[in-house]
Amino acid sequence: MTGSTQGIGRAIAAGLASAGARVGVNGRSPESVDRALSELGEGDFVPVPADVSTAEGAAAALEAVGSVDILVNNLGIFGAQPALEITDDDWRRYFEVNVLAAVRLTREVLPGMRERGWGRVLYIASDSAVVTPVEMIHYGMSKTALLAVSRGFAKEAAGTGVTVNSVIAGPTHTGGVEDFVYSLVDKDLPWDEAQREFMRAHRPQSLLQRLIEPEEIANMVVYLSSPLASATTGGALRVDGGYVDAILP
Repeated sequence: MTGSTQGIGRAIAAGLASAGARVGVNGRSPESVDRALSELGEGDFVPVPADVSTAEGAAAALEAVGSVDILVNNLGIFGAQPALEITDDDWRRYFEVNVLAAVRLTREVLPGMRERGWGRVLYIASDSAVVTPVEMIHYGMSKTALLAVSRGFAKEAAGTGVTVNSVIAGPTHTGGVEDFVYSLVDKDLPWDEAQREFMRAHRPQSLLQRLIEPEEIANMVVYLSSPLASATTGGALRVDGGYVDAILP
């Protein structure tokens, strides 16, 4: 799985390993991968140091793991930026990293899954895919694109035993999100107060009224990766704490 050295990605890697999967742990550098492996502890893990946002990095990652039965596209970047200050290069970078990297890997592994008659492709999207945040519309755009990509590849895999889904993750408690929260609220606030202020001011729609823990996202991914989810495909499933104000997923 891509982007699995920290946060949601590392939690998913741990969850899949606990369920018996052999998991490729991917990060840009050998150091980040080694650190993640030491934190993950026991499990059948394969180190995959590679920048999968490039064609060369994607090829190296696939060579390291071999045949792929479950592809979890988790790699993503985010950051606050005023809408009118997002440059052409910023737009391209968010599309390249958050969308095209996932498309490229799917294109490589889906034929083999179809031939074997089984496989799982997952995209970690975000509530920002459907509730575009004014402070980072380039990020929202990339996550909306993932929903379209997921639905389209699900149609391409129709009738083959391969399922393709996206997971809409709500505001989640990770190190990167802590930095993001403090970029929007008073940096002198203790974390518990800063989190509450962030949710009150910037994510008031949340029914959970707290940040989601990465393991809670991982639980959905493990389910969708399993034979139990054989009839679930082409979907955008929410683990968002009720943030998206909709009845249907």
